[in-house]
Amino acid sequence: MKNGGRSMDGPLSGLRILDLTRILSGPFTTMMFADLGAEVIKIERPEGGDLSRGTAPFIQGESYYFISVNRGKKSVTVDLSSPEGAQVIKDLIPECDVIIENFVPGAMEKFGLNYESLSEINPRLIYCSISGFGQTGPYSNKPALDIIVQAMGGMMSITGEPGGGPVRPGSSLGDLVAGLFAATGILSAVYEREKSSKGQYIDLSRLDCQVATLEAAVGRYYSTGDIPGPLGTRHPSFTPFQAFKTLDNWIVVAIVGGVNDQWPLFCSAIDRVELIDDPRYVDGHNRTLNYDALIPVVQESISSNTAEHWLNTFSDLGIACGPVNSIDQVVNDPQINHRNTIVNVPHKRIDPVPVVNTPLKFSRTSGNSLESAPDLGEHTKQILAQIAKYSSEKINNLIENQVVGADDSE
Repeated sequence: MKNGGRSMDGPLSGLRILDLTRILSGPFTTMMFADLGAEVIKIERPEGGDLSRGTAPFIQGESYYFISVNRGKKSVTVDLSSPEGAQVIKDLIPECDVIIENFVPGAMEKFGLNYESLSEINPRLIYCSISGFGQTGPYSNKPALDIIVQAMGGMMSITGEPGGGPVRPGSSLGDLVAGLFAATGILSAVYEREKSSKGQYIDLSRLDCQVATLEAAVGRYYSTGDIPGPLGTRHPSFTPFQAFKTLDNWIVVAIVGGVNDQWPLFCSAIDRVELIDDPRYVDGHNRTLNYDALIPVVQESISSNTAEHWLNTFSDLGIACGPVNSIDQVVNDPQINHRNTIVNVPHKRIDPVPVVNTPLKFSRTSGNSLESAPDLGEHTKQILAQIAKYSSEKINNLIENQVVGADDSE
């Protein structure tokens, strides 16, 4: 495991992001920007900051949740509800490329910080709003957390075992997918700005993003009229393509239709050669149609030996397979370690914190720009002096009047 450290030649070096987001979807977006060298200025409320600062799990008394998605950012605390606080944001806008927020629709307009107001100050500004349901539509003003958009977006209806109740996937896909789409949208707008010299507004709905990841489930509904349901680990079109229990552990095997000779090789490997020419299993489509007859036979054979035996056997034949790893196995996997997927991020008060690195590996520009997550208000004075061009007297007056806050050690 390597130690992180900001690289000044990151591919997004020179891009300045004003981050007014909290919890996960927005911070995950800006984490990706910070990882790639952008300057991310995180605006937080003076009292307590981002709610995730108090969210478990904790590592040596510090929120791992907060550290993991806010590494490499700068913290400025501002009371957005006050006119003076809103003016602080406006005074930063001329020097920013992007602003991103995830308040409920209408909140930024109440603060006087909506796109129309800020684009008058900086016409090149790219403004991204992340919300549960978007800025328009009958649900736009409803509250939504990750599980809400997963449920309403259909993901929970197709996750889990057949006949079971709805299941939430093990990570916050509703928030994380929205973060990925937000990053894509923002960088698209940055690229377009090079041609037009104009900024624009991005309205991102987490529900829209969740529906966009349903893959073939929507296609199956429109093409057959059937309503897709949970299938466990199996694939709706390819068989066998799922998890199997071995003598000691679980593995996954994937036989994709159209790949020459894999089905005969697989049948021979599990000592079921009679399946090769069985007309019910002649191709992936027929194997899927006859799933209920086939899989118990395959499972019986695979249950007879260990995971290591089958993984070695299938790998030697070029059949896609893998273990079902627990998290401790993932972070200690030799492939993960080889690619520096887990790195240590420094921290002021505690030991370096292991976090998941950016998966992007650039040939020329570094992607390893990881620094500690900031203390609350750690950079208030620095940012207001250097970017907003405030005098020390003005900054101290704002602090005294509780419009902004600053870390005492700053």
